[in-house]
Amino acid sequence: MKHPGKKLLTSWIDMGPRFLPFADVATKEVPLSRLLRLSLFQVSVGMALVLLVGTLNRVMIVELQVPAWLVAVMLALPLVFAPFRALIGYKSDTHHCALGWRRVPFIWKGTLWQFGGFAIMPFALLVLGQQGESVNYPLWVGQAAAALAFLMVGAGVHTVQTAGLALACDLTDNDSHPKVVGLMYVMLLLGMIVAALVFGAALETFSPGRLVRVIQGAAVVTVFLNFVAMWQQETLGDASRQTVNDPSFSDAWAQFCAGTGAIRQLVIIGLGTMAFGMADVLLEPFGGHVLNMSVSATTKLTAILASGGLIGFALASRILGRGGDPYQMILNGAWVGVPAFLLVISAAPLNTPSLFLIGNFLIGFGAALFGHGTLTATMNRAPAHQAGLALGAWGAVQATAAGIALALSGIIRDLVNSAMGAEEHLWGLASGYMAVYTIEISLLLLTIIAAYPLIRRKANTPETSVIVGNPALADSPGRLQ
Repeated sequence: MKHPGKKLLTSWIDMGPRFLPFADVATKEVPLSRLLRLSLFQVSVGMALVLLVGTLNRVMIVELQVPAWLVAVMLALPLVFAPFRALIGYKSDTHHCALGWRRVPFIWKGTLWQFGGFAIMPFALLVLGQQGESVNYPLWVGQAAAALAFLMVGAGVHTVQTAGLALACDLTDNDSHPKVVGLMYVMLLLGMIVAALVFGAALETFSPGRLVRVIQGAAVVTVFLNFVAMWQQETLGDASRQTVNDPSFSDAWAQFCAGTGAIRQLVIIGLGTMAFGMADVLLEPFGGHVLNMSVSATTKLTAILASGGLIGFALASRILGRGGDPYQMILNGAWVGVPAFLLVISAAPLNTPSLFLIGNFLIGFGAALFGHGTLTATMNRAPAHQAGLALGAWGAVQATAAGIALALSGIIRDLVNSAMGAEEHLWGLASGYMAVYTIEISLLLLTIIAAYPLIRRKANTPETSVIVGNPALADSPGRLQ
């Protein structure tokens, strides 16, 4: 009886790395339990994204009757700090601390910014929602308070995510970086799914009191998750990390940008992110205004979107971990996005919520393929000991493009509805939404056109010259396969 039991146990152990997602990323020095604990910072970031882009944009537009253009601008404010992500990453790369820490101080500072923003946000939103009523305070008070809350949360999210991803890369070798990044973003999507379900259940019956409790609860959970994630991840007094001759930011940035197709890659990241990001602020209001879905139902749309992303990231990590071409993955993601937005557009005239739900799933799936492809390509260009700068550059372009997309989406929707007379037009309130979705399809096609030459260039370029101007990467196991 012992022999069959031992054989069965061996079979389970052998199956783990093949079928358990990201099980093969763990090592003896960095076990999977440690990586999963570190990834809790991504759960807190995912919770913040659901709250800002999912739940609150619907609540502000539908329940609090805040104009869509103002909501879009408010949601775009956290991305004011996006261009500084590269600088944050560089600072964490070169940070000198008596305790030997580089990343942990930045994660903690970002956590405090998030907590402060969430602490004042619910009251600021309630004041903002009363701007059209007879009140005893100036109109700008609610707007300024809400803007401050969104800015604080945005600064915290960008700082935590940049330093946290860089720390994850510090703890693992170059071969594991694509899988580590995939694991971190799968945890982000899991956090989004859980948060969307919890927020949806908590706001099943909307009231100002419930809104206050939900947001302040998110503040407390954020501090707890990030504290657990940071605990004992960096070694105290590790003098080997204290570099003496750190390059300047301009020199480090020039080194990162050197190489064939570097600028084109950043353009692709910007175009594709805008293509997928313009829908973020409009999908839930679209479900409420056009398809008459409840607050709970539209909040759960984020879970559907994140589920598609979860599957997409797992698939992309598996393919790229086996040496797949990240630029081909970028192209695949863009191609998936085109029919996804066509399904969302079709849901309005056909009045078919099921098409809308399928479209949401495919948008998440395509965005995950695209995001993982761009992130892996960026990591492959990262100079030695500059993971923070590389991830910061990717995040800066992506988040800046997402911020522009968020702001433009609400403005375009309102302008189209106003110009066409939404109430009298054939599609009614759907007119502005459909205009934005059509623009997103156009941006995806531009992304495909921009990415295709990089696939052909890679096919015709010897492996040893994929990255020009950075000889250290030519022999790196993390280079483009």
